[in-house]
Amino acid sequence: MEILDYAFMQRALLAAVLVGITAPAIGIYLVQRRQALMGDGIGHVAMTGVGLGFLLSTSPVWMATAVAVVGAVIMELIRWYGRTRGDIALAMLFYGGMAGGVMLINLAPGGSNANLNSYLFGSLSTVSEEDVTAICVLAAFVVLVTLGLRRQLFAVSQDEEFARVTGLPVRALNLLTAVTAAVTVTVAMRVVGLLLVSALMVVPVAAAQQLSRSFAATFAIAVAIGVSVTLGGTVTSYYQDVPPGATIVLLTIGVFIALTMLATPLARRRARAAAAAQAAGDPAECAIPATRGPERKVGV
Repeated sequence: MEILDYAFMQRALLAAVLVGITAPAIGIYLVQRRQALMGDGIGHVAMTGVGLGFLLSTSPVWMATAVAVVGAVIMELIRWYGRTRGDIALAMLFYGGMAGGVMLINLAPGGSNANLNSYLFGSLSTVSEEDVTAICVLAAFVVLVTLGLRRQLFAVSQDEEFARVTGLPVRALNLLTAVTAAVTVTVAMRVVGLLLVSALMVVPVAAAQQLSRSFAATFAIAVAIGVSVTLGGTVTSYYQDVPPGATIVLLTIGVFIALTMLATPLARRRARAAAAAQAAGDPAECAIPATRGPERKVGV
C-alpha cells in the first residue's frame, strides 16, 4: 500500500491505533461516573504543558502529560472538597489552562499560536519518532490500568459508597482514574487534538451501549469502534487532505447514529416480546432480575 511507504504515515497509523484503544478504554469508566466532559477539561489544562514544553525546549508531550496529571488531581480534589464553589474553581482551572498555554508558547523563542494548531486539532505529518515512543509508553500504562483494575474501577464507577463498604480504596481509585484520563488525553492529542479528544473517549462508548448492556461486551465494542474510526479517519485524512481530528470525530458520530438507528427497532421488538410474554403469564419473562440496580445504571 502506498500509504505505508511513508515513515510519517507509519508513525501516524501506529499512534492512531493506540489512541483508538486507550480513549474508549478509560472513557467507559468516565461515562459510568457521569464525567463525560472530564477529558475536555483535562485537554484545556494540558495546553499549558504544551506551551511550557516549547518554552523550556523539552518534549511537549511529556510536559503536557505532567501538567495534565497535576490538573486531573486538582479536579478530583475539587470534586471531593469543593461542593459549593466547585464549578467556579473548575472553570478557572480550564480557562486558565488555555490562557496559560497561549501565553507560554508566545513567550517561547520563535513560538506563535500557529505552533499550537497541531496539538489542538491533531496533525499527521508532525508525529515524530519521539512522540511515538512517548505514546507507546503512555498507552501501555492506560491499558494496564483499565484492564488490570477493571473490577475495582467498575465497582467505584457504579457506587462509591458500596465500594467503600467492601473495603476498596475509593479515593485512590478515583485519583488513578483521573490520572489515567489525563495520560489518555496526551496520548491522543497528536492524532485527534486536545479540543476533540473528549469525543473519542465518550462517543464510542455511547455507540457500543446501543448494542450491548454487558460491561465486557461494551468495553470490547467501544475499543473496536475506536480503532476503526481512528484508522479510517487517518487514512481519509491522508488521501483527501482533510484535518485528521475532525475527520475521526465525525466518523465516530456517524457510527453512533448508524448503530442507534439499527438498535432502536431491535429494542422495540424485544419490548413487544417481553410485554406479550408478561401478558401471557410467562413466569420466566415476568421474573425480576436479582441484580437490577447497578446493571440498569451501567448497562451490564
